[in-house]
Amino acid sequence: MKRREFITLLGSVAAWPLAARAQQSPRIGVVTPFNERDTAGRSRVSAFREALREAGWVEGRNIRIDYRWAAGDPDRIGAYTAEIVGLAPEAILANSTPVLAALRKETQTIPIVFIGVSDPVGVGFVASLARPGGNVTGFANFEPEMGGKWLQELKAVAPSVNRVAFILNRQNASWASLFRAIEAVAPTLGVGATAVDGRDAAEIERSITAFGQSNGGLIVQPDGITSAHRQVIIDLAAKHGLPAVYPFRFFAADGGLMAYGVNAVDQFRRAASYIDRILRGAKPADLPVQAPTKFELVINLKTATALGLKIPEAVLVRADEVIE
Repeated sequence: MKRREFITLLGSVAAWPLAARAQQSPRIGVVTPFNERDTAGRSRVSAFREALREAGWVEGRNIRIDYRWAAGDPDRIGAYTAEIVGLAPEAILANSTPVLAALRKETQTIPIVFIGVSDPVGVGFVASLARPGGNVTGFANFEPEMGGKWLQELKAVAPSVNRVAFILNRQNASWASLFRAIEAVAPTLGVGATAVDGRDAAEIERSITAFGQSNGGLIVQPDGITSAHRQVIIDLAAKHGLPAVYPFRFFAADGGLMAYGVNAVDQFRRAASYIDRILRGAKPADLPVQAPTKFELVINLKTATALGLKIPEAVLVRADEVIE
């Protein structure tokens, strides 16, 4: 081939439309229960994309990403997981237990990396943390024992609480083990515990309104539905004067009393490393499920004041962040 012909050929390859070249790139799906306009959800997905870029995967250049935002709607979760599986991606990022459960019904072969899932062994998603088996692996956010820890943290800032309601989504199977841990600790703290349903905004309002009482408190299950409807929960807790403990920082940042949980944004970044390894040939069965190693305690002093609570100095000293 003559030099001029070779240069012409190089020029024609460089001129391929970006979309045409992207079609040859690996495809991954992302399914999250957040609303696309939710800043908390967007910050998590942005961290995931940034970590992929750092690993050499640039969206629109050498990788294609299909997003589905379920906006706290269980029906959308089912529909969107089916859509994503139908696209036959090389890997799927599953955010939350209900999303992972829906995906497992759709595929037993496409690699799935999860985040935002509690007790993945107990729920039956993986055989063990060290050897997950099958097509699923990822990053767990809470072990069942955390249920008791949330109750202890709540009593530390609101000692008069003698009854708590655990706001849950029964489609998220991890609620049972978390609630058992709450029930196990409750008698030692002089507290009665009840589980109340919160599958959507209307049910959350009915449940909290029915529970609302003096000396009561709330514990909120880590779940995409409760996260998507967090402002409803926070506003009702304020209306009924109920101290509440939440699983993620953004609850406290949006007006909740306190949060104790993992750094979810960091988990999305770490999940990108597993997607990267899968795209380079690794099998989910060979990637151990990662358990959380650090938890953040966040206190909202403005909300505490509105509830008439004085946060003990010992709690403030332990807090990773105090919102004033």
